Amino acid sequence: MRAEPAASQDLGHHNLFLAPLVGLHAVRLIALAHRAGTQGLIHLAQGQRWAEQLVSAVKGLSPDLEVHILPPWDCLPYDSASPSRDVMGQRISVLRQMAAPAKGPRLLITSPAAIVQRVPPRELWASATFSLKTGDAFVPEALENFLHRSGYVLDDRVDEAGEAAIRGQVIDLFPANCPLPYRAEHDGSSILSIRRYDPVSQRTEEYVDSITLEPASEVVLSAASDDASSRERYAGMEHRLPEYYRQLETVFDYWPDAEIVMEERAEGRRQNVMEQIADAHGSRNNFRTSAEHAVKPEQLFILDNEWQQVLNARQLTVIRDAPEAEANKNKVPFFASASKPAQALSSFIYSQEKVQRRIVLVAETERDLNRLRRRVQNIRSKIAAVDNWSNVIDGEPRGWFSIKADVRGGFIDDDAGAAVITAYDVLGSRVGTEVAPEAASVSALQTDLGFHIGDTVVHIEHGIGRLEGIEAISLGDQNGQDAIRLAYADEAKIMVPATEMDQIWRYGSAFDAVKLDRLNGDAWIARRETIETEIQDASKRLRSLVDERRAVQLDPITPPSRDYERFVARFAFTETSDQARAIEEVLQDLASGHPMDRLVCGDVGFGKTEVALRAAAAVALSGKQVAVVAPTTVLARQHLRTFQRRFAGLAIEIAHLSRLVTPAEARGVKKGLADGSIRIVVGTHALTGKGISFKDLGIVIIDEEQRFGAAHKSKLRQLGCGGHVLTLTATPIPRTLQSSLVGLQDISIIATPPARRQPIRTFLASFDPATVREALMREKRRAGQSFLVCSRIEDIEPMREQLIKLVPELELIVAHGQMPPAEADEAMVRFADGEGDVLLATNIIESGLDVPRANTMLVWRADRFGLAQLHQLRGRVGRGRIRGTAYLLTEPDQVLPKATEKRLRTLVALDRLGAGFAISAQDLDQRGAGSLLGEEQAGHIKLIGTDLYQHMLRRALRGESIEDAWSPDLNIGLKGTIPVSYINDPEARINLYARISRLDPLENVEDLETEIEDRFGALPQSLQNLINLAELKQLCVRLGIARIDAGPQAIALTFRPGTVDIALLEQVVEGSGGELRWSGERLILARSIEEPDERLKPIVALLDRLA
Repeated sequence: MRAEPAASQDLGHHNLFLAPLVGLHAVRLIALAHRAGTQGLIHLAQGQRWAEQLVSAVKGLSPDLEVHILPPWDCLPYDSASPSRDVMGQRISVLRQMAAPAKGPRLLITSPAAIVQRVPPRELWASATFSLKTGDAFVPEALENFLHRSGYVLDDRVDEAGEAAIRGQVIDLFPANCPLPYRAEHDGSSILSIRRYDPVSQRTEEYVDSITLEPASEVVLSAASDDASSRERYAGMEHRLPEYYRQLETVFDYWPDAEIVMEERAEGRRQNVMEQIADAHGSRNNFRTSAEHAVKPEQLFILDNEWQQVLNARQLTVIRDAPEAEANKNKVPFFASASKPAQALSSFIYSQEKVQRRIVLVAETERDLNRLRRRVQNIRSKIAAVDNWSNVIDGEPRGWFSIKADVRGGFIDDDAGAAVITAYDVLGSRVGTEVAPEAASVSALQTDLGFHIGDTVVHIEHGIGRLEGIEAISLGDQNGQDAIRLAYADEAKIMVPATEMDQIWRYGSAFDAVKLDRLNGDAWIARRETIETEIQDASKRLRSLVDERRAVQLDPITPPSRDYERFVARFAFTETSDQARAIEEVLQDLASGHPMDRLVCGDVGFGKTEVALRAAAAVALSGKQVAVVAPTTVLARQHLRTFQRRFAGLAIEIAHLSRLVTPAEARGVKKGLADGSIRIVVGTHALTGKGISFKDLGIVIIDEEQRFGAAHKSKLRQLGCGGHVLTLTATPIPRTLQSSLVGLQDISIIATPPARRQPIRTFLASFDPATVREALMREKRRAGQSFLVCSRIEDIEPMREQLIKLVPELELIVAHGQMPPAEADEAMVRFADGEGDVLLATNIIESGLDVPRANTMLVWRADRFGLAQLHQLRGRVGRGRIRGTAYLLTEPDQVLPKATEKRLRTLVALDRLGAGFAISAQDLDQRGAGSLLGEEQAGHIKLIGTDLYQHMLRRALRGESIEDAWSPDLNIGLKGTIPVSYINDPEARINLYARISRLDPLENVEDLETEIEDRFGALPQSLQNLINLAELKQLCVRLGIARIDAGPQAIALTFRPGTVDIALLEQVVEGSGGELRWSGERLILARSIEEPDERLKPIVALLDRLA
C-alpha cells in the first residue's frame, strides 16, 4: 500500500494504491474516518455488494465507529414500480442518522447508483416518525394516519417490511428499517405491551419498552406541498419525488464538510448509471401513456457538471489498484487448499514473526475463532482477545491478537505491522458450518393453508359443503358454545360443534364449481367408502414397495476421509446449516447399508448441486459408479462441466451421454460404464436406453425431477436395481411432494439461502414499452444478459419484431421447441457462454439453465403459466453477484380472472428466498396431487379434496381406516371455548379451533400455548380449558378409554372392548389404598370433587398412572 498526490488531471487530490482485499480496504477506511472526525467521511465504493462487505468488515474491526451504508433504489430509473419498502426503509434510517448531530467520527459507504440520487430535505426527519411506548397514551386513528402518509401497506397479516395489520386491540407492525415485526397491544387509550416476534412461527423474540416507526417511502405526504398532500399513494410515485418537496438535497448536503474517498472503478460505474438515467428518461417520455412527462433528470439526480463541482470542492482520495507485484505482497495464502494445510500455516506465521509482524486471527463467530486458536496452539497458546483494530495497532510488536469480525480473506497491513489470518483462509468451506440440532421442519415451510369463510370443505360424515361462519349456540341450560355453520345442496345447513373441527377438512382452493353434497344422503358415504377402499389397496402396494426397499442389504458406503476432505475443500463457499444437514443426511443414508431414496428440496441457487457433488464424491471415491441424470441436454452439459471442474486431478473418469454425443463416442461411454473405467456419467434419459449397463452402479442422482414423466422416472430408478437414489428439485411436482409428506420418501429441506444469494424481486404489471426497454438496457450497461419468455411459440416472432424496434442496440438469440433440437440447444449454450444480450425463448429454458450474467427476466403473458413454472423460470436470473429481477407482464388493460390474479400475486408475495417448497404446497392445494401410483394429476382429490385425501392416505399407510377413528366422550362438567372478546376475527377463531382439535400426540402443548399467547395475549380460562380437554382426549385415545364421567362423588373411566390390561389395572387398584375399584368395564375413583375445574388434575394423574 502506498499513497501519493494525484496528477493535476485526476479527479482528486490524493491517490491511494491498495490490493483489492476487503480487510485491507476496511482498515484504511477506519484510519481515514478517524482522521476526518466529526466532519465525516463519505466512501464511494465500486458497487453495492462490495460496499456491503466493507461495512461488515468495518463494523467488526471498529465497533466504536459510526458507520452507515446507503443502498440505491432497487428499481429502474423512471420505473412504473416503486422501490421496495425494505430498501426505502433502510435509506430513510440512514438519512435520519446522517441528519443528526455527530457524536464522533463517522463513515458513510455507498455506491454510484445511490450517491447520485437526490433525497428529501434534512428537516423532514425531525417530524416524520411515530413512537409507541408501553404505558403512554395512544390514539389508533393517529397511527393509521401516519401509516398511510408514510407509505405502509395495511394488510390482514404482516410478512415483510413496510406492512401493518390492525386487528382490534392487537396491532402488528413491520417497521421498514427492521429485520423483524412488532406486536403492540392496547386498550383503546394506552399501549399495554410491545414485543418483537418471528413472522413465521408467531413466537415472541423479545419484549421491548418502545419502538419508533420511520417512513416506508421517501414520499412522506405530510411534508408535501398543499396540492400534493391530498393525493392518494400510487405505485411509482417516488419517481416524481421533486413534486412533493420544495427542495431536494444530496447526500453531500447532509454532511457538508465531509471528505470523500472514491474507488477508481466507481467513476466508470457512475457514468454507466448516468447513461441509464438519460436513456430511461427518454424512453419514459417517448413511450408515455399519458400527457404527464417524466421529471427532468437534473431534478432527481446529480448530473455530471454538478458532480464535478462537488468533487472539486472537497478533500478527495482516489483508491486505485496496486500493481500486481505490490498487491501480492499484501495477500495471505489460502491454507485450506494446500496439500499440507497445517504446515503451510505454520510456515507463513514463522515468516511473519521473522519480520516482527503482529499476528491477528479474525473470524465472524466465537466458534470459528476457537477453531482458529486450536489450529495455532502448538505455535502460540497466549492470544490477546481484542474488540477493536486500534488495540492491534497499539499492541506490542510480534504480539498475537484475536478479533471477532466478518472479514473474508486475510491480508498484510504494513502500516500496522500486522498479518491478518481469517477463518476462511484456514477452514475454507467449513467456516461457520454447523449442522443444526433439529431437521428443517416441513410444516414450517408450508404456506398458510387454513380455513377461510366461503371455502369449500369436506365433513367426514356429511360430505362436501361450504364453510359459512362460526356462531355461538345455546345447549340447554349450559353456557353458549361455538359452532361451525356449513351449507349443503338445496340450501340445507348444519351446525357442527367447533370442538369437532377435526371432522372438517379443506377441499382445496381451486375448485370453485364443485357440486355440494345433499345432507342425509347416501351418495357421500358410498363415494368415501369406494375411495377409501382404493386408497387402502394403493397403500398396501406402496408399503410393499417401501418394505422391499428397506429390506435390501447393501454394502455401506464410507469414502476415504482424506480424499473426501480434499474434494470438500474445493467448495469455494460456506455451507448453510440446512445444506450441511442435507449433506450429512445423505452421507448417513449411504453408510446405513440400506437403499437411499431421498428428495432434496431447495430453492433455485440454494446449493442442491453441492449436495449431489458430495454424494457423488462419496460414492465414486469408494470405488462405485455414479449416474447423474438431467432433463435436458443443456443442463446435462452444464453439470458435466461442473463435475469435471470439481473432480479434476482426482483420477476419476467422467463421461457424458446424450443426443449431443456422436455414435462412436456413445459406444465408448457404454463400454466404459460396462467395464467400470468410467466412474461418473452425466447425461439425459438416454442413460435408460438400450445397451446401457454398469459394472457397479452405486447411486442414481436425478436433477430437476419435476421435468421427467412418471415412465422416465421409473426407468431411472430401475437403473440402480434397488440401490441409492437421490432426487433434487426446487419445486417438486405435487405427487412427489405428497409422497414425501406422508413419509414414503425421505426429504431434506434446504430453506436457508446462501449469504451471497439475494431474493429475486418480482413485479406484476401490464406490458410497458418504456419499462421493457430500460430493463433490458440496464443489463446491457452492466454487462449482463436478459431473458424474455413467451408462453406460445407463435408469440416469438411478433415479440422479436417489437424488440428490434425497442432495443435495436441489443443482440437477440431465439430458442423454442419447434426449432431442431440441436439448434435450440446450441442457442441456449451460446447464451449461457455469454453470447448475445437477450434470449427470446419459450419455457424450454425453465430447467436448470445456469447463466451467471443473467439478472433480468421478462415473462410475456405470465397469466398463461403455472405457479411452479413461473417460479422455475425466474430462478434462471440472479445466480451471480447481482440481485435478479423478474417482470410478470400481461396484456395492457387486461382484466385477469380472479384465480389467475391470485396465482400471480402468490408468486409476487413469495419472492422471498426459499419459496419453492411453499409454492409446491400451494400447487398441491390448488390443483391436487393425484394417486401416488397413477399418472392422473387430479386423482381422487377432485372427489374428496386435498386435505382429506392426505389424511386418509396417512391412515391407510398405518393400516387404519376412517371407520377405525373414534373420539372419547368427556363428561366432566368442563367446557372450553375461544371467547370473541379474546379473538374477534371469525376466521382466526375457526383456524385455532381446528389447530387445537387436531392436536398431535407428540406436539408440545406448552409451545402451542406460548404461540397463542404471543399472538393474542394471555390465555383466558375457557381457552385453557379447551386445550386441556383436547390434550385429555389424546391421552384417552392412546389408553383406549372410550368415556370419562366425573361428578361430585366419583370419576369413572370406561374402556373400549379389548383394550384393557387387566393385570396392570389390578396392580393400580391394589396400590390405591382402596380409592380405586373395578366395576364391570369401568374403573372408578371414589373421590369427592365439587367443582368441575378441580376434576381435571386428578383425572390426568390417574391416566398418567395407567400410561
